[in-house]
Amino acid sequence: MIYTFTMQRITILTALLILLSGVALGQPGLERISTTPTSTGDGYVVRFHTTPAVDSFKVRQPTHDLVQLTLYGNHIDTSGVYIHTLKKPFDDITLHHIPDGVGVDIYLNQDATLRANAYPDRNRSHLLVGLKKTSMDQLNQITKNVQSIIWSRYAITKGGPTDPLQISNKANNDGDVELSESYYEAKDKLKFDVVVIDAGHGGRDPGSIGYKNTHEKDITLDVALKLGHYINKYLPDVKVVYTRKTDKFVGLEERGHIANEAEGDLFVSLHCNAFRQRSVHGSEVYFLGLHKSESAFRVMKQENSVIKLEKGQDKKSRLTENELLIYELANSGYMSTSEKIAGMVEHQFDHRAQRDSRGVKQAGFIVLYHASMPAILAELGFISNPSEQRFLTSDYGKAIMASALFRAIRNYKEQYEKSQNLTSNE
Repeated sequence: MIYTFTMQRITILTALLILLSGVALGQPGLERISTTPTSTGDGYVVRFHTTPAVDSFKVRQPTHDLVQLTLYGNHIDTSGVYIHTLKKPFDDITLHHIPDGVGVDIYLNQDATLRANAYPDRNRSHLLVGLKKTSMDQLNQITKNVQSIIWSRYAITKGGPTDPLQISNKANNDGDVELSESYYEAKDKLKFDVVVIDAGHGGRDPGSIGYKNTHEKDITLDVALKLGHYINKYLPDVKVVYTRKTDKFVGLEERGHIANEAEGDLFVSLHCNAFRQRSVHGSEVYFLGLHKSESAFRVMKQENSVIKLEKGQDKKSRLTENELLIYELANSGYMSTSEKIAGMVEHQFDHRAQRDSRGVKQAGFIVLYHASMPAILAELGFISNPSEQRFLTSDYGKAIMASALFRAIRNYKEQYEKSQNLTSNE
């Protein structure tokens, strides 16, 4: 179900007074986002503290655990936005810069059954999203045939529609969906049909050396090949491209070039961790960005150190903060998708593989930087830990980790293609 509202705009008289006084019209800004239970106890409210008010907004609920909001306004400033600590039923809130505004994803817990609507605060310029408890049957009816927006696909063609709801479908007077010609032309390109699997290290680069002289490069290659086998078997419409299928050395930049030449839809780099304390354990999933912890910085340095083995000693082993910020501005859609996929992989590691998860993190990995597509780096575990070393060197352990990765990729593919209307028989 989709709700559309238009906020009260500034009057012509007021605008003329502002112009005559030489004062520029204020730029909309999103200062912070807060959540609170309703006073009646039957739901929650998400408050978007905007100053001044945005021009207009739309809210949609494509699934029971995802609410999407579009805030329309010229150059809405989100640089200083503060999101309060989230508690149940909220999993995450992410922002996406789009033409003419900002896109918002509100992720809810899997067991949440909340119906969303949106309305302006009568006393302030704030925007409120109300989430009211309802039954799963009612929620299924509300979300039926509502397609989620992939913000990175906001504009299919240059000069195309600026409203994401008009890109993939539009409703006629009977409520049926009619697809535009531009959609059909772009449909093949939008398909999720190429996955690039990168087995970390290889050849003269053993990677981390673990308990009983275990080499990281051997585990990553075995898991990569098993993952590719599962994709070939259960997703035959997806092409698998490997950066290496044997024990050979491949440079970090070359791995990204392989992925780009294959026009991949997802780049998955597989690694294993090691630490001086054998008790440290757990899996981690990374996407590209500024590191926010010492442990992420350590892992980044360890994986980027491969650059020393490549020809040409002038290559840098660390991305600067400016390089990462520029990348984020130019590839915000990729980074948002990467974060989502990383979360899905982390969920499968935790639930499917029953591994202790150290969470989803950001760091400046060179191997991800050169892949122009959504990209993640998975640390399968610490081979310096005797227990995890035994698990990751066993056939069962490699199979279960590959299976967890496959399930996350399959689930993302299904969600993505459903959102792009690519699953119907036409």
